[in-house]
Amino acid sequence: MSVTAVDRPDAAQAALAALSAGAPLALDTEFMRERTYFPQLALVQAADTDGRVALVDPLDPGMRAPMAAFVGATDALMHSASEDLVAFRHALGVLPKTLYDTQIAAAFAGLGPGVGYQSLVKTLLGVELPKAETRSDWLRRPLSAQQLEYAADDVRHLHAAVAALDEKLQHRGHRERALADMARMLENAREDRDDPQPHLGMRPAAQFDRLSQARLRRLLRWRDRMAREKDLPKRWLLDNEVALTLARRPPSTPQALAAVLESARSAKRLQDQIAELLAAPMDDDEATMPLATDNERADRARLKALQAVVAERAAALDLPEGLVCARRHLESFLVDGQWPAALHGWRREVLETPMHRALERLG
Repeated sequence: MSVTAVDRPDAAQAALAALSAGAPLALDTEFMRERTYFPQLALVQAADTDGRVALVDPLDPGMRAPMAAFVGATDALMHSASEDLVAFRHALGVLPKTLYDTQIAAAFAGLGPGVGYQSLVKTLLGVELPKAETRSDWLRRPLSAQQLEYAADDVRHLHAAVAALDEKLQHRGHRERALADMARMLENAREDRDDPQPHLGMRPAAQFDRLSQARLRRLLRWRDRMAREKDLPKRWLLDNEVALTLARRPPSTPQALAAVLESARSAKRLQDQIAELLAAPMDDDEATMPLATDNERADRARLKALQAVVAERAAALDLPEGLVCARRHLESFLVDGQWPAALHGWRREVLETPMHRALERLG
């Protein structure tokens, strides 16, 4: 197996062109995200079915054009690709043409949800991969020989893993469902939108009144917008606990607000904006926005009925319950009565009718 590491645009073009054309390629990235909102692309790995591996350093600005052309034309085989896709979109402005995600495939193949790459390769191929470079600084140059070998390992086994997984998926009858989830992951990565209702994902907000939830929603949407604009981690602007505290009991003076923001790295410099958000009266949109609710307490019987449906259908399909339907989607369905977008496709086919019948039986 040949490994070629390149850090110049002309060499990158040659190395990528040498990979087998017209066939799916294994792809992976190394990125850093500790100090930024967006993942900083630090290395791109690609491998073909003939064993050729290209390790492309993206830090030279001239690398963007050849890498974007390559990634955008690739039928990609990847593992747990969600953040890699964000890195591609942010750094290169493109995504792979199609996606086969081995973590998704593993869940449908009966190997469990969220399985890691090292575990997957060991289970399927009997290969033990080192983990020493998992927490490397991938933006530091030069990259070490150990880092490059670790990076190559991330793609050199993907073709064999896909072949083994496809066999299992065909045997279990889940290949089309798995492919549908992979296509959805890729499609979701094309959308770079803020969550319009971020307060719904915070369980403590269920104890807040409408005005407090409106303030929380403003703070969280502002935090998302500023994190993107400044490319900073959201927690540096405002962590969840501080946002909850401010929304529930807004400080009455600038000094009191400054004291609450003392732990925030960046929010102190934006105190005036936060004060305006907290002081604004509730608008028409906020007067009708969906509220976070304690569904376990308020709708315990209905939630349990839906969970029983999910458990029964998951058992019939021999799939993990969480893969068939996450609890948050059941709660969303109970709150607004609308079928969740995340449950379209095969999930709707297997869940919608029995879920409605279960609720009808409760009256």
